[in-house]
Amino acid sequence: MKNMRFQMAAAVAASALWLGACGNSEQAVDTVETFANVTQDRLSNAAETPAEWLTYGGTYDEQRHSLLTQVNLETVGDLGVAWTYDLGTSRGVESTPIVVDGVMYVTSAWSIVYALDAKTGEELWVYDPGVNRAVGIKACCDVVNRGVAVWEGKIYLGVIDGRLEALDAKTGERIWSKVTVDQSKPYTITGAPRVVDGKVLIGNGGAELGVRGYLSAYDAESGDMTWRFYTVPNPEMLPDGAASDAAFEEIGNVTWGDTGAWKTDGGGGTVWDSIIYDEVNDAVIFGVGNGSPWNQSLRDPSGLDNLFLSSIVAVDAETGAYKWHFQTTPGDNWDYTATQTLILANLPLGEDGGDRRVVMQAPKNGFFYVLDAETGAFINGAGYVPQNWTTGLDENGRPVEVPEARYASTPFNQTPGPLGGHNWHPMAYNPEAKLAYIPAQEIPQAYSTDPRFAEHPTKWNTGADFSAGVPALVTSDVMKFLRSGLKGRLIAWDPVANAPRWTVEHDGPWNGGVLSTAGGVVFQGKLNGDFVAYDAASGDPLWSHDVKSGAASGPGTYEIDGEQYVTITTGWGSAFALAAGFAFDEKLGPAIGKVVTFKLGAEGEIEAPYVPEIDRTPNAEPFGTEAQLADGLVHYARNCTVCHGPFAVSSGVLPDLRWSTYTESADAWKAVVVDGTLQGAGMVSFADVLSEDDVEAIRAYVIQQAHNPADAVGGMQ
Repeated sequence: MKNMRFQMAAAVAASALWLGACGNSEQAVDTVETFANVTQDRLSNAAETPAEWLTYGGTYDEQRHSLLTQVNLETVGDLGVAWTYDLGTSRGVESTPIVVDGVMYVTSAWSIVYALDAKTGEELWVYDPGVNRAVGIKACCDVVNRGVAVWEGKIYLGVIDGRLEALDAKTGERIWSKVTVDQSKPYTITGAPRVVDGKVLIGNGGAELGVRGYLSAYDAESGDMTWRFYTVPNPEMLPDGAASDAAFEEIGNVTWGDTGAWKTDGGGGTVWDSIIYDEVNDAVIFGVGNGSPWNQSLRDPSGLDNLFLSSIVAVDAETGAYKWHFQTTPGDNWDYTATQTLILANLPLGEDGGDRRVVMQAPKNGFFYVLDAETGAFINGAGYVPQNWTTGLDENGRPVEVPEARYASTPFNQTPGPLGGHNWHPMAYNPEAKLAYIPAQEIPQAYSTDPRFAEHPTKWNTGADFSAGVPALVTSDVMKFLRSGLKGRLIAWDPVANAPRWTVEHDGPWNGGVLSTAGGVVFQGKLNGDFVAYDAASGDPLWSHDVKSGAASGPGTYEIDGEQYVTITTGWGSAFALAAGFAFDEKLGPAIGKVVTFKLGAEGEIEAPYVPEIDRTPNAEPFGTEAQLADGLVHYARNCTVCHGPFAVSSGVLPDLRWSTYTESADAWKAVVVDGTLQGAGMVSFADVLSEDDVEAIRAYVIQQAHNPADAVGGMQ
């Protein structure tokens, strides 16, 4: 019966492909409620139906632990490629595939959705929301999307330009579309929606550029908003008519001062990733991001805690009313978001030695936290990666800061840096072994106050100067030194003992998401293309496969016709590849992202990516005074690094400016950077933040970098 229904769906989908591709109609269409009929009961019992992967973290508890055992310690070595599917993008891919009723729903860059036969990889339909590529300038960390939600025959998609859309699960045709943000401001959506009892939950991003964060709930049938919880107060500290009003009146407003850039830059606090549902306490628990700007001395000179920045917050699932919060980084000053994976579990941490329901997180700041899920009370916490910004946690879980970490004009080389000890990559938890598996990293950063800071709420706006202490000419020795300080690892963390059980060191940072299985196997991808299976108890490697592109996404697993599949999306991009891709010497390249799916005994191949040879010949002779080059470094670091790479060294996601023909003349360079002639390709004008002298200084700096010795260059394009 399942196969018959699937074949019918495929036929209908094929006839409707053109509708899914354009998706411009706002008119509602009929849906077949028995197709992808994911109900509240089905989601509540997702752990008991491991043949499917029904929601972003696998279940409401988001443990990313599957009860499937066909792939286990003895058989995992027989995994081979069952099928692959090209996602048609050379930008970042971060999606976790959803699998229901034999169909896989997955997203790629620019919020494009694909429905595939989960057994064969055959394409059923594709939906492109038609995003204006100029929106890419608002995306701090590439134009990525982490996946969809499924509910009663509909697919729910957060679009990078701020829309929330409902699609027919059978055809891909758009049912409704709602704009969830002020699109005149630099908001984005990259996270996966969640559905709880007929309400679709979605947050947003943009705190690097100047916005005010919030989490919203929309009616799954109509798209009408049912509640909204703001994470920072409005500039007047007056009620918004939102679910968060009482919380700010009682505890939030008093943690903000009366002056500072937060009054015009929004304050930040975007809810850009982790959202979970605690059924036991009927609470939605979500992570809150960094302040806007990052630098608290500019954002809010009062030095207060600034709730609810960098916090874990619980609200009533029905009304959005505040329940509790725990702030991981009071007065955040470093982009130490608390948006990283949240996991619910029962641990033997009760007063009588019995089970206690907890929520766990390893946020950017380097500490692992275990909290009471009902009250938010701090239970335990410890550093899971090296850190130098505190001397530890006090008895309430508050970091005990070192004075130097509150940086000013003197740079402080801090670890973790803004990419964190753990970023968006999903961690997992094995409830039998009682181990959390953390994709951790060491990526330090020198912070100092940006002396040129001005309030530009539509461009990158951190208030931190990342060019401080950086030489204008980056030699090969400097590059090697910087690379040597970047590390990645997989940590099996014991949340009861509050310590690591085992650790696997990687040969590079920014390692990928994790999947745990009852077969005793933990899967993790790495950005260098390795997809690896480890013994869950010891960390010993059991199997690996080169997926021939970055493997940072959260893997998933499912079963069809008695065969277990393991799947992952691949692609070279996201924050690290854009902003720190110089750290990789390997020629990963701008490979087309894929869905790569494995099963036992399969013998498929992954097509090798086509990486074009780049003519690395400078197009202009060096010029500029020492002062102009130093100026160019500063302006490049503040405006260009996050897309084109540090030191003008691109990882290949976006063009390497050193080899651009536009460097040949000041007029051609100005036409792009000031006049915006390439806006249609995503390169918008920077005339609002850069003078013509600034633009010419950047050109001088880029050309200088193009003339560096070959062994100092690196990068892909």
